[in-house]
Amino acid sequence: MPQIITFLGKGGSGRTTMSISAARQLASGGQRVLWVGQSAYYSSELWSGVTLSAQPQSVAANLSVVNLSATQLLEKAWDVIKQAETKYLRTPLLQNVYGQELSVVPGIDGAVALYSLQEYFGSGKYDVIIYDNPSSLDALRAFAMPDTLSWYIRRFRQVIETSDLWRNAMPILQPVAATVLSMAWTGENLNMPAVQEATEMLDRGQKALADPTQVAAYLVVNDDLAEIQAATWMWGSAQQASLAVAGVLVNRSSTVSADLQAAFAPLPVVAVADPRSEMPSLQPTRDVPKPIEIDVTARQVRLFLPGFTKQQVKLSQSGLEITIEAGEQRRNILLPPGLRGADVTGAKFQDNYLIISL
Repeated sequence: MPQIITFLGKGGSGRTTMSISAARQLASGGQRVLWVGQSAYYSSELWSGVTLSAQPQSVAANLSVVNLSATQLLEKAWDVIKQAETKYLRTPLLQNVYGQELSVVPGIDGAVALYSLQEYFGSGKYDVIIYDNPSSLDALRAFAMPDTLSWYIRRFRQVIETSDLWRNAMPILQPVAATVLSMAWTGENLNMPAVQEATEMLDRGQKALADPTQVAAYLVVNDDLAEIQAATWMWGSAQQASLAVAGVLVNRSSTVSADLQAAFAPLPVVAVADPRSEMPSLQPTRDVPKPIEIDVTARQVRLFLPGFTKQQVKLSQSGLEITIEAGEQRRNILLPPGLRGADVTGAKFQDNYLIISL
């Protein structure tokens, strides 16, 4: 099973250097590695004079590199949309709108990056995919998308299927839709192949994120207090995005202070004196704090949220779901059948865990 590894840290902490060195080390050990960058500012010096492009290219034995271009990926996605429109609409509306004309709106770059990572992950060509995004916050938003988009599909489908407006409008919509769509329109169209395919893709993303041996992050820090605080905040934000953090790398240091060990316990903290010459072994395991644990018997939901205080975490409940706000991430938790419909009876913040009782 392939792995996706990313690095998180404050700007200037050395994330890109770490990612490149890790890619070279893993490739030299015989693993098929793809280094995925996402920046217009990369210079050819990153990879010994190789100019990065939107197509993977080999730079060494077992090692390929690619730089994601949001504009080119958007053009590709637009072609897929136009094909679907031709399939489902009697008179396609978008045929005269071309992908080359589209501008990248905020948030789209993260979505297309996640789509590309999943394509590379499922291609069977690589054992390890290393993702380098110049913005740790943008990377976290990208990894949070499977949970976020699954919520949108789940809730809006539920709203449509259960609304009186939908039921009352169906007799009117059906004949109108019949003149536009190349199929009969009923409530079952909410389960059309395109929607099902999107749902299945998001489900695969959620399952991969739930397994730190498939998708994991490493924090990159030094002994600077501001970097430590930023890294602990990113640790908690990664947990909110269901992205497991597998360890901490202390850049350009030969020792690990007791303060650093305490700040990131129980994660392994490793000093990296010179990442260009030697990197520690990156072998994520399942033995890291899980972002969320639900105990139906004890009627508890436990979320591991390091880097946050009780005052920075907001809990609310709406219908069958619990919403947790921490940092810039909002997480919606659909309770399992044994707890579905139960009201929150209490919550406490203890040892970096938010413990919710039902």
